[in-house]
Amino acid sequence: MRIIRGRKAVITGAASGIGKALALALAAAGADLFLIDRDADGMKSVAREAANHDVKVITAVCDLTIPEDITATISRVLATWDRVHILVNCAGALSYGAFHHTADEKWRQTIAVNLLAPMQIIHQMLNTLLGADEGHILNVCSFVGLVPVKKMPIYQASKFGLVGFTLGLRAEYHRENFGVTALCPGFVRTPMLENVADSETHKPPPVAPALMCSTPEVVAAAALTAIRRNQGLVVVGPFAKITWWLMRLSPTLVDWCNREGWRRRGKIILSDHNP
Repeated sequence: MRIIRGRKAVITGAASGIGKALALALAAAGADLFLIDRDADGMKSVAREAANHDVKVITAVCDLTIPEDITATISRVLATWDRVHILVNCAGALSYGAFHHTADEKWRQTIAVNLLAPMQIIHQMLNTLLGADEGHILNVCSFVGLVPVKKMPIYQASKFGLVGFTLGLRAEYHRENFGVTALCPGFVRTPMLENVADSETHKPPPVAPALMCSTPEVVAAAALTAIRRNQGLVVVGPFAKITWWLMRLSPTLVDWCNREGWRRRGKIILSDHNP
């Protein structure tokens, strides 16, 4: 999709972070927007900023953990636009901590937002996207959907699943005029990271050094390039690329780093009940 101007784009998780940056980048490129998020105030702010680029912007509040809410929202999208050219699934939920300390509600919510919601949205919009003269699906995954790290088994399960689902879609539907992208950023400083706590200690996770992090704007720029060039798997950020290549070249070394690393973990004590 070389020309984005005049296209119609649907973006989830558009109220902040990477979703906000993607919405503004697409608006600057000339796309009309349908923004979806549960944060009504944040989304309204993004909509006002995006409208400064002389594009049409529509917003919808939606809880992506509720399938009925998703169905109602996508029905509104399809009733508003007869064609959608770009779908960006960016909404995400983060779960951090050892699995045996993670509440059922938390891991189910993470899987629902990160994996089940994108699958449902694509299933309900695929015919419309395929019916356009050009179409593109971009799922914002994560480099931890490619490389295992400690204390993120639920988040990783959702992102590994989203990467696999996205690449499977590309294998089936990729054409010259229809693209599918799995976008895998490394660490990005976003509000999602600011609001997460370890399921065991209830303290914030360690903050990655600035040199290991990208900005939402860098990720958004990579996303637009992926849409324009019809790229399949895109890893964003030097640290993410290095760890991904290391995983491909030597999974045994990555396994050793997770098992031993530079600090040995103490004995795991399982509780008799769920948190």
